[in-house]
Amino acid sequence: MEAAIQYAKSGEVNIAYQVTGEGLFDLVLVSGFVSHLDYDWQYPPSTQLLERLGSFARLIRFDKRGTGLSDRTVGLPDFETRMDDVRAVMDAVGSERAALFGYSEGGPLAILFAATYPERVRALALYGTYAKRSGPVGDYPWCETAEERAGYATAVEREWGVAADLSRMAPSADESFTRWWMARARAAASPGSARDLVLMNSQADVRHVLPAVQAPTQVIHRVGDR
Repeated sequence: MEAAIQYAKSGEVNIAYQVTGEGLFDLVLVSGFVSHLDYDWQYPPSTQLLERLGSFARLIRFDKRGTGLSDRTVGLPDFETRMDDVRAVMDAVGSERAALFGYSEGGPLAILFAATYPERVRALALYGTYAKRSGPVGDYPWCETAEERAGYATAVEREWGVAADLSRMAPSADESFTRWWMARARAAASPGSARDLVLMNSQADVRHVLPAVQAPTQVIHRVGDR
């Protein structure tokens, strides 16, 4: 039986979440810049990942505000507000302490949450992510310029939900992945919303809170992922 989609209140915003698995600890998956709780079950490799995570943990997933099944009309909230959505979902499911797995744009939110609520984070896993998204500086040269991000946001809006959008995100995508991704993208956000989310995430910079992260942390990055 498929787990029900439920909603947690974060301020005045309804955050959609789903709980699967029955492992020994709680694992909160903090997704990239868009997600869709239903569509994530409609591509076999994605289903396999979720089932694998749920085989050893109680898996807690949610659609961030502005995307998927969560409230869409939310403006452009700051990172602290979006980060607190994690707390709202954990409270709703009775999770006092969890491991956080943040990938892509979910990484900075997971880092910020771990630094803000150290007593609620038992471990942190980060995949394909960053501490600062744009504006290279002396101690962090590994990011795009603001102009490059603005250009990307424009391209995302123009190509949202079509195969061309994958040329950067997943250049090796096969036909089945491409069909699934396009449908998932269109369901998760409108072209204009996707553009705004890219611009909002371009402001991510959590370097200042890195020393406050107390949880054991594993950072994973695939060779060739830029």
